[in-house]
Amino acid sequence: MEEGVKLTSNRKLEHLILCLCRDVEHKKKSGFQDIELIHRALPEINKDEIDISVNFLGKKLESPFMITGITGGHEISYKINKELAKAAKATGVALGLGSQRVAIENPELEYTYTIVREVAEDAFIIGNIGVSHVKYAKKAVEMVDADALAIHLNPLQEAIQPEGITHSKKTLEKIGKIVKELDVPVIVKETGAGICYEDAKLLKNKGVAAIDVAGAGGTSWSAVEAYRSKNSHLGKLYWDWGIPTAISTVEVREAVDIPVIASGGIRTGLDAAKAIALGADIVGMALPIMKKAFFGYKEVISFIENFNEELKIAMYLVGAKNIEELKKCPLVIRGKVREWLHERGFDTKKYARRSLHGR
Repeated sequence: MEEGVKLTSNRKLEHLILCLCRDVEHKKKSGFQDIELIHRALPEINKDEIDISVNFLGKKLESPFMITGITGGHEISYKINKELAKAAKATGVALGLGSQRVAIENPELEYTYTIVREVAEDAFIIGNIGVSHVKYAKKAVEMVDADALAIHLNPLQEAIQPEGITHSKKTLEKIGKIVKELDVPVIVKETGAGICYEDAKLLKNKGVAAIDVAGAGGTSWSAVEAYRSKNSHLGKLYWDWGIPTAISTVEVREAVDIPVIASGGIRTGLDAAKAIALGADIVGMALPIMKKAFFGYKEVISFIENFNEELKIAMYLVGAKNIEELKKCPLVIRGKVREWLHERGFDTKKYARRSLHGR
């Protein structure tokens, strides 16, 4: 293995261990604590008839839940990805991979990724490559026969990371080129700092198929880099940098009419219900799922099943019998989320005044 590739692989292992063993989550909330769904004492639906399936980028998913990419590129990742693939196959959810760059540069590590397609032949699998290495986009798709490719943006982590790449000129041009070249949909995702209205507009204009807001509230890669660095000052200073996920979901939905994925601090089915009511089509989760995968795919399946039940209860209590109806449910935006959105010029009252079925 070449020295540079070996260093990248070792960095992936460091990231994995730190995420599993240290506190790497944002200290501030994802924003969903400021979102209140309107309770219906007369739901007028039967809970056992609620349908949580969704159509996402041309494929039916049994739940609006996506395992988002966080791991790959090291031998230990093989076991994790294998367990995640088993769970995705059993539950019918989408599965996103961690960055595939290291396996493209070192084919000896491909098996840590290809295992997902071997195990979950029919699952909706999303490949992953960083925007700094989009020249590998086609190879990333081919490696796992991906149904879509996520291009991840991580300027914060790159700025904090000692090995970081901070050359960001012509990023949009690169994304637009890849969109035209690939035969699969391109998803652009952040990695924990969120996407704003203005950037969502720019991405839509380049033809991306979906946007994953990956907002602040979950894993902080600045925190991860704080543990790795000999000088942790910068990592600690920017630990909580970013747009909270609830806010980013609104900003992106207000900007575009393409599918929106809400991830970053989603921890329960109730969080998911709020995110979907704010405008998300599906939600993603990484860190809690990765931790479960260490104990086997059955733990992951159990987690997803509990998540689905939490979501169904929220839907029952607001009178939504499917995901499309959940998107129309009224909600109240309070506190810091309301303050942020007001200052940014968004009308929060329209969410409270909408009505499901005209009731």
